[in-house]
Amino acid sequence: MNYLCIKCAALGNLKVNFRLLLLATSLHILFKIMEIARHTINVNGRLLELSEPQVMGIVNITPDSFFAESRKQSEQDIVERVETILAEGGSMVDVGACSTRPGAQVVSEEEERARLQFALQVIRSHFPDAVLSVDTFRPSIARMAVSDYGVAMINDVGDASVPRQEMFFMMGQLKVPYILMSNCANMHDMLMTFSREVQQLHALGVKDIILDPGFGFGKTLDENYLVMRELDHLHALGLPLLAGISRKSMIYKALGVTPAEALNGTSVLHGYLLKKGVSILRVHDVRPAVEAVMLMKRLG
Repeated sequence: MNYLCIKCAALGNLKVNFRLLLLATSLHILFKIMEIARHTINVNGRLLELSEPQVMGIVNITPDSFFAESRKQSEQDIVERVETILAEGGSMVDVGACSTRPGAQVVSEEEERARLQFALQVIRSHFPDAVLSVDTFRPSIARMAVSDYGVAMINDVGDASVPRQEMFFMMGQLKVPYILMSNCANMHDMLMTFSREVQQLHALGVKDIILDPGFGFGKTLDENYLVMRELDHLHALGLPLLAGISRKSMIYKALGVTPAEALNGTSVLHGYLLKKGVSILRVHDVRPAVEAVMLMKRLG
C-alpha cells in the first residue's frame, strides 16, 4: 500500500514537472519570437534586421531646412545625395518635403505633394530597390507615397493642424512600418502617451511601430538631454527606437557653434544613443554614423 502511494506520488510529480517543462519551453519560444519581432520590421515584403543598428540618411526636398547642405531640389542633386547615402552604408533613405524646423512656414499639401512626386519618381527610377521613408504628418501624402511609389515606411513628426488619429487610421490601412514621434518634454509623459498611442495603433492593425523621442520637438535644451539620459526607459514598451539629433540646435547651441560645425558633437551623442539601445540613427552625415555603429559594436 505504501509502495503504491509512493509510486503514485512520484508519477504525479513527474507529470507536474513535465507540465512545468512544457510551460517553460513554450515561454522560452514565445520570448524568442517576441525578441525576433522586436528587432525586425517588414519593409516592402522583406524583414529588415534591427538587432544591429541601422543608419537612415536624410534627403530634404525643401529650400529652408535648418542644415543648408541637406537641401536637394534638382534631379542631379537628389540622385547624388541618395547615391552617397547608399554608398556610405545607409540602409534607409528618409525623404522630406515640408520643413519641420522651429519657425519654419508649413507648406501647403499641394506643394508638399508636388515636391515629393518629383523626388520619389527620380529616386525610384535610379534606385528601384532603395528602402524609402517619407517624412510627413499628412495622411493623404502618406497614402500617395506608399501606394504610388512603394515607400516602405512613414515618418510622422505630427502637427497640431492634423489630428493624430487620422494618421493612425491611415497607417492601419497602409500596413507599413510607422515612426511615431513624441513632443513630450519628459520621460513620464512620453511613456504614458506612447503606451496609449501604441495600443491604439495595434487595435487598428499597425504591427511595425518605431518610437522616436522627438529630440528638438517640444523640449528645451536641458529637457532634450534629460530625455536622452532616461532613454532606456522606453525599452519597457518593447519597440525599436529611432533617434534624430543630427546637427540639431540641442548640439550647436550647447557648443556655441553653427549647424555646419556640429558634426563632432553629433557623433559623440550618436555613440551615447547606441549605448542606450537605439536601433535607427536618422542623420545628415551617413559615413560617420555608420562608423559609430561599427566601433560601438566592437565595444559590445
